[in-house]
Parts: sequence; C-alpha cells; structure tokens
Amino acid sequence: MFVVYVCPFFSENTRFFINALAHMPEIRLGIISQDPLHYLGGSLQHRVEAFYQVSDCLNAGQLAGAAEALTRAYGPIYRLLGPSEHTQVQIAQVREHMNIEGMDSQTANNFRNKDQMKACWRKAGVACAKSIAATKPADAWELIEQVGFPVCVKPLDGAATQSTFRVNDAETLTEVLRASAPSPERPLQVEEWVTGSEHSFETVTINGEHKWHSLTHYVPGPLDAMRNPWVQYQVILPREIDSPEFDDIRKAGCEALDALGIQTGLTHMEWFRKDDGSIAINEVAARPPGVSIMPLINRAHDIDFFTGWCKLMIYGSFEPPAERKYAAGCAFLRGLGAGRVTGVHGLEEVLYNLGDLVTDLRAPRLGEPKGLSYEGEGWIIVRHPETQKVRDALSYVVETVRVELAY
Repeated sequence: MFVVYVCPFFSENTRFFINALAHMPEIRLGIISQDPLHYLGGSLQHRVEAFYQVSDCLNAGQLAGAAEALTRAYGPIYRLLGPSEHTQVQIAQVREHMNIEGMDSQTANNFRNKDQMKACWRKAGVACAKSIAATKPADAWELIEQVGFPVCVKPLDGAATQSTFRVNDAETLTEVLRASAPSPERPLQVEEWVTGSEHSFETVTINGEHKWHSLTHYVPGPLDAMRNPWVQYQVILPREIDSPEFDDIRKAGCEALDALGIQTGLTHMEWFRKDDGSIAINEVAARPPGVSIMPLINRAHDIDFFTGWCKLMIYGSFEPPAERKYAAGCAFLRGLGAGRVTGVHGLEEVLYNLGDLVTDLRAPRLGEPKGLSYEGEGWIIVRHPETQKVRDALSYVVETVRVELAY
C-alpha cells in the first residue's frame, strides 16, 4: 500500500508522523518535501521507499508533478496526506486531480479560508466572532463601526497565531492597512476581539460521525503569550472532558464541523469561554493539533496518537481510547530577552520535587538561539489523575525555572 506524506520541512513534530508511518508494516512510504531526504537522517531515512523534492510545497502544480512522478515509478498512490495546515488545500487539489480518496478541495478551503469558514458558521447558527474579509480599507472601518476596538487582524489563510495581531486603536489600524494593502487578491481578515479563557477542542470524525473528542485549556491565550514575552505559556489537558461544563462546546463544536462539511479526519478547534459564561468558536483546522497536544493525549491515555492519526487517514478507522486515565499538561520554558541560552536555573529542583509527575522533558540547550515563538526553548510535560494537581505542577514549573539568554 503506497502512501505519500507531504511536509514542507522535516521539523521535530513532523518526524513523529513520519516515524509512525515508517513503522506501519503494510505501508510503502513516499515523501514529498522541500528538504532533502538526508535531513531526516539515521534509520528513519532508510525506511522511506520513495522521495521527491520540490521547491515549494504550497504550489499545487509542483505537488501534482511530484505525485505523478512517484506514481510512474512506484505505482498508484493509495493515500496522499500531510499534517501542515498550509498544505491542506493543495493536497486536496492533487487528490482530486489524481482520483485519490480523501478530503476534497471545497471542504479543505472551508477550513483554510477564515472568512468562508465564518460564513458557513453564521449560516448554520454557530456562535463565532463578527468578522469581515477586507478587500479595501473601508471594509475594515465598516466592521469597526459595528464592534469597536480592539480587533484581531490576520491573513485570510492564517494558521494558529502566525501574522495575527491585536489592534487597539484607529492609528494602529491605519498603519496596518497601509502596510498590508488589502485587495481582492489579498484580503485581510478583521475580527471582533473576544475576551475570556481560551481552549481547544479536538475531534475525530469518520464518515461524518464524530467518534471522539478531547479538550485543552491555554494559559494564557496564544496571542497574550506572543504580546508578553515574559509570560510562560502552558497547555492543560483536563481529565474531565465529558463533564457537563463542556456540554455547550461539544454540541457547538460538532455543529461547526458539520457546517464545514468534514467527512473523515482529525480537527483542531480553538474557542473561548467568554466572561459572561457563553462560548465563541474562533477557528478550526483540518489537521492534527500542535503545541504538544498530541504528546499530551498520548500521556493522558497511554496511547500512540500519532499512529492513530495515520490509521485514521489511511484506513478511515479509529479505536477511541478508554476513559481518560490522567490529566496532562505542558509548560514551555521561555527565556526573556535575546541571544542564546547561557543558563537554565531551577530545572533540577523541579525535576527532583515533581518526580514521577514528569513524563517528558525537552530541556533548553546551552548555546541554542532564542526560540522564534511563545513556545520558547524547551518544555516539560507532567501528568496526574487529578487535573488540579497538573495545574499546580505547571504553575510550580513556570515560577521556578528560569532560562537565561545573552549574546
């Protein structure tokens, strides 16, 4: 069974998926990437049967050419897949071109185009922030008249918090509009700013039926973490995912997915518990979650969710794990300032005092450059049967560990 995996680069996260695919005995693995194959290195590289390098994985024509070349050399492609949000539409277009089963380009675009996504939700009555796809500056000011400041500004095809900004006043919005120059070819998504606690909602769907879900709590929200470089970011996976307090998001989340037309896949949704107790769905991606949520699910259930995603995408099957055994959480270790890591303080104390609560550690390495995102230079994953114990442990980590940066 010939399966081709698309990934622009061989990042740490994408290697987990490649490793899972490479160790499935019935799979002949092909890869399309911008990176050369030897970047994988070691035994993993030798488990790849077919490889094709392209200069741009976001170019559907290049992906189609690579897939056609692999088909001529190795036979028909059974599944074409990839975990990156940026490539979902292009992968779907190639599937359609080559009659490969999987999500079609219309559905993929419902997930990728944030204005189209919100339009689908409003039509279905799903609670979400007011927004507009600004093709000219006047469009943005029209939304301001309705919702006021602050607003959230991001590309129409934005992913996570990339190129996403909070705009607090008219002067800043004027500057953003001048710099971005929105047009029909390059619209700018402008949205009502929603306040409250921020969460995620992960769902496994098969043939249009939602088979399993998970939830997380971001502390603080990703945009707050980006705007405040001193903040130590945390992601908490509670044990009580079926408790009544989440009834509203389970219902609304599934309705939101139905409105976008998903049939089979794993989705990652971000939503708010507003200050008045109501919910608002922010956006959703038809891909596996990032920010260590996949490893957190592994630790909460003692499963291999990376392999689970691969089986879901290849066979359309998924065995929901038994009742969640643990709550789990990740604290990201983030240095303040600039330069490279020159010291890590308090880590040994934390590891000694938390003991078996710690399941995974990626310690900041001396000499490595400052991380490019709010995830910082390292992380610690903990778990415990009680959610509050996990919250307490993460608070202890971020209060105790200090990453020192200097030039």
